[in-house]
Amino acid sequence: MSVYTPAEVVEETGFSIDTLRYYEKIGLLERVGRNAAGQRRFSQEDLGWLGTVRCLRDTGMPIAQMLRFAELTRAGDHTIPDRIKLLEEHDQQVQGQIQNLAARQQYIKNKISYYRSVL
Repeated sequence: MSVYTPAEVVEETGFSIDTLRYYEKIGLLERVGRNAAGQRRFSQEDLGWLGTVRCLRDTGMPIAQMLRFAELTRAGDHTIPDRIKLLEEHDQQVQGQIQNLAARQQYIKNKISYYRSVL
C-alpha cells in the first residue's frame, strides 16, 4: 500500500498543510495514519477522498454540506439516494454559477467589441 507524506499530499492536492489539519480536525478527512515517529502518512484512499473534497470546494460547496456528504459516505451504501440528492442540488447551484459567468463573459465580450469599434 502506498503512503504519502504531508508534503506529497500538498503537492498532489493543492491544499495547504493547515487546511489538511483543519479538515482532519473537523472530520471532513478521517483520522490520518501515522508512522512510528507520529508523522502523518496519507493513504491512496485519503488522496482519492481529497480529490472529491477539492472538486466540491472548488465548485463552491459549503463545508457544512461537505461534512454531510462525508457523513453519508461513511454511513454506507444505504445512503446513496441521499448522496445523489445532495450532489444533484449542488449540481444545480454549479449550473447557475456557470450561467451567471457566461452572462458576465458575454458582457465583457460586448465591451471589447464596442471598444474595438471606436478605434
